[in-house]
Amino acid sequence: MKRKSILRSVAKSLSLPALYFACIFTHGLYSDWQPEEKKRLISPKWVEPYEIADSVLSFVSWNIGYAGLGEESDFFYDDSGMWYSGSSMIHAPKELVDKNLSGICSTLKNTRADFFLLQEVDEYAHRSYKNNQVRSLAKALPDFTYTMALNYKCSRVPIPLLEPWHPYGMVYSGLTTFSRFRFNYATRYQLPGKYPMPDRMFQLDRCVALHRYALKNGKQLVVMNLHNAAYDPGDKIKAIQLPYLRDLAVAEYKKGNYVVLGGDWNQCPPYFRFDTFMPGNTQGYRQGNVPDNMFPEDWRFAFDPTIPTNRKCRDPYVAGKTFVTLIDYFLVSPNVQIRSVKCLDQKFRDSDHQPVWMEVALQ
Repeated sequence: MKRKSILRSVAKSLSLPALYFACIFTHGLYSDWQPEEKKRLISPKWVEPYEIADSVLSFVSWNIGYAGLGEESDFFYDDSGMWYSGSSMIHAPKELVDKNLSGICSTLKNTRADFFLLQEVDEYAHRSYKNNQVRSLAKALPDFTYTMALNYKCSRVPIPLLEPWHPYGMVYSGLTTFSRFRFNYATRYQLPGKYPMPDRMFQLDRCVALHRYALKNGKQLVVMNLHNAAYDPGDKIKAIQLPYLRDLAVAEYKKGNYVVLGGDWNQCPPYFRFDTFMPGNTQGYRQGNVPDNMFPEDWRFAFDPTIPTNRKCRDPYVAGKTFVTLIDYFLVSPNVQIRSVKCLDQKFRDSDHQPVWMEVALQ
């Protein structure tokens, strides 16, 4: 009898965790967002002029890290993974998120650019205390039109899995593209490649936001805002996403259009050493490169090789100690001349990424 009692106790103790995980994955399976392959994007605000007369244009690309990954923050997923938080933050304190968002808005106000390509912008999320960041950024750029392309839509992200009392929570977030000019048409394209189950149910659904602008010369400027896969060992998912982006971009160039891609590639540019800024001190990190033969030879990557654009979030940022690399940049078609490109060095004050500014001339 004693043995049966012990077995029953063991069975009960095992059944509770099994039930917990069953509930998590059942909810995740049935609430998993399945975005359309193509979806038209609209702007709540229109601006003039309708046609772009300027041949010299400026761009900024910036992953703002949902205003939750400033210099004071670390991130549990970079530290202990999906199971537990360890000593790292799941959510940054609200006062830090507010401070970071204020700093981001100030940077946008004070940076001269015709286009801002932003990633990890929350529309409604527990991690950013349900603040509509799209609206806050729009107030900082009152003369700009904008679109929002969702790439993270989950009613409840349950990680860290062993700490159900404070989960990551609800997330509605994506790519926000601001422009001084009115676009003809904007489309959200779902990128191919999926994470393995069950991680897939709670990961981002990566996309590219493509915007078409009419030019006075009768052609179009095509601007693509992207954020490729992260936490992708061996770059297996990016190996599927990159050919899709290439084919989309090259098809537009063949039509006679000018093409600019910008964003967080989660890879270094071709030939760029991932440990350039900290040689021999990789701290266990590894960052792949965009293959040198992925895009046609006459297409050009635009980046500032002297300043890192990304820092890792295992710990709060400490200059010279935290590992940094370069994964944010632009790619332009052969008919777009790169005049200048520079990383705006903020010492990772407001985000784990730094903004990259570029000026081009349409030839």
